[in-house]
Amino acid sequence: MKYANLGHTGLKVSRICLGCMSYGTPSWRPWVLDEAASQPFFQRAVEAGINFFDTANMYSLGVSEEVTGRALRKYARMEEVVLATKVYFPMTDGPNMGGLSRKNVVQACEASLKRLGVETIDLYQIHRTDPETPLEETLAALDQLVRQGKVRYIGASSSAAWRFAKALSLSERNGWARFVSMQNHYNLVYREEEREMMPLCEAEGIGVIPWSPLARGLLAGTRKSLDDKQATARAGSDAFATALYDNPHDWDVVEAVKKVAAARGNTPAEVSLAWLHSKPAVVAPIIGATKLEHLEAAIRSVDVALGADEVKALEAPYQPHAVRGM
Repeated sequence: MKYANLGHTGLKVSRICLGCMSYGTPSWRPWVLDEAASQPFFQRAVEAGINFFDTANMYSLGVSEEVTGRALRKYARMEEVVLATKVYFPMTDGPNMGGLSRKNVVQACEASLKRLGVETIDLYQIHRTDPETPLEETLAALDQLVRQGKVRYIGASSSAAWRFAKALSLSERNGWARFVSMQNHYNLVYREEEREMMPLCEAEGIGVIPWSPLARGLLAGTRKSLDDKQATARAGSDAFATALYDNPHDWDVVEAVKKVAAARGNTPAEVSLAWLHSKPAVVAPIIGATKLEHLEAAIRSVDVALGADEVKALEAPYQPHAVRGM
């Protein structure tokens, strides 16, 4: 495994982050693995040198955090692990159980700490921005958590670039803890982040940890067409994926990936992740794995180096998209 600093911090993270949305309870989503079925993934990830794990309070409505915390305490040295979770989406239908008010940010953090079974969260991220809460209130609450020792670093996910730039500026002007990472929607099929967010992160020293790096499995090469819903259990039940990837030109990108992969003897997943690894601001794609081969392909991708002509071939079919994932 290879490691890199998370943005302009001294925090060392593996070049692959294991996303833990897939581990929790299938009663939340049918493709989610229960605790027993999840164990081999954590064990293999730790064996391979992965030290970066990302979950969220809303995944399986808290169960993912519980499963993740127990597995890491079992298989890993917690002082070496970088454990990340997120806050924003509502946990219940009641008031103050979602959003980024000071009340929810603080109480959600305390609840996550208990579920994870740790005293401090390494990377605490806002899952989305909250238009109903002043940005200053959210940032001050996050800074409070850092000063209290409940959180070590803070990050953001899927934001408009102008709003993220404003947050960085507010933190600097007020002496608050500053976002060190951006977890955004970025892959070969969806590259709109290259217009503003990626250059901003590169200029400001923000570590990029993309979600859906394989476009919800589309870039793994298992589907026969864009409309193929039978290839995997998730493909048949993930309505969010359908909303993200419905442009007919998306399949042209998949075909380009398959062609490059076949020519060099790698899998499409390895090539798609290697493309992300080649981007300067990208630190660690967040991969979801419900089969061990998914995890193995991600591990192998760290050592795949693409040539300039291969990168050009992979990027050539891309067509502009409407903003998706926010």
